[in-house]
Amino acid sequence: MDPHLIRTFVTVARCASFSTAAEELGYTQSAVSQQIAALEADLGVPLLSRRPVTPTDAGRRLLEHAAPILLRLDAARADIRRASGAPPAHLRAGASPLADSGRLAEALVRVRQSMPRVSVALSVLGREEVVTGVARGELDLGLVDGVTAPSDPLRLSDAGALTTAVVGESPLAVALPAGHPLAGRATLHLDDLADAWWIDAPDAATPLAQLRAVARADGFRSAFGYDGAELSVLLALVAAGAGLALLPESVARDRPDVAAVRLAAPAPVHRTELVHGSLTGPAAACARLLQP
Repeated sequence: MDPHLIRTFVTVARCASFSTAAEELGYTQSAVSQQIAALEADLGVPLLSRRPVTPTDAGRRLLEHAAPILLRLDAARADIRRASGAPPAHLRAGASPLADSGRLAEALVRVRQSMPRVSVALSVLGREEVVTGVARGELDLGLVDGVTAPSDPLRLSDAGALTTAVVGESPLAVALPAGHPLAGRATLHLDDLADAWWIDAPDAATPLAQLRAVARADGFRSAFGYDGAELSVLLALVAAGAGLALLPESVARDRPDVAAVRLAAPAPVHRTELVHGSLTGPAAACARLLQP
């Protein structure tokens, strides 16, 4: 399968339109139609229904394979460019909302001070966006966070030949309203909270799927969904009684109307990891400052 044809197919499926996909890709609509026809001929099955434009069953299966295939190709291209190109005149960093962004900010400022001709930019993104951004070369390095057992690495998406290093760890706490019956506890066991209602905030708190995996238990039902990444909004939802959230203890204690009860031992930890590909120039200097 030609990766160019796969990329065109993914774009048409996402846009649900041949003409919109053609405009986005810079092709004519006829060229896009020919590429889809060539891919369908190669596989011997129709991939898209035409009116309306929707993936067939075979097309949906191909979409499941296409994302990681295209990501690995992009990652390979970016890694080769990083390894063989001239030292960049810019430094682009990304961080997930709960990563140790303060430490990253300090490192970026120090790099900027020592290399005044280097432009520096920082983006706060979802965890997966940071990893894929580094893999594709859109970011030079990133910090991602997650919940894990003290001896285990974070489970990151397979995005090519990336290197990770632990930047820091901190204890976790359950954030709940100050008037909650459990707010006065000294500690809480995570598996005792499997039947509680939680806020589903995958970018601003510990994702519920991670809670289930760490606790090795079902439950952890979503009472309220929050798609944003603003911690102040998440804590306001906790204070209002929308549900519980698992956060780094320091973050959970930021509001007087939110109680933060630390998890009892043995407990998972909140970890921040540095993610990068081949490093040169400003990115290498920043990575050295970030690692303990």
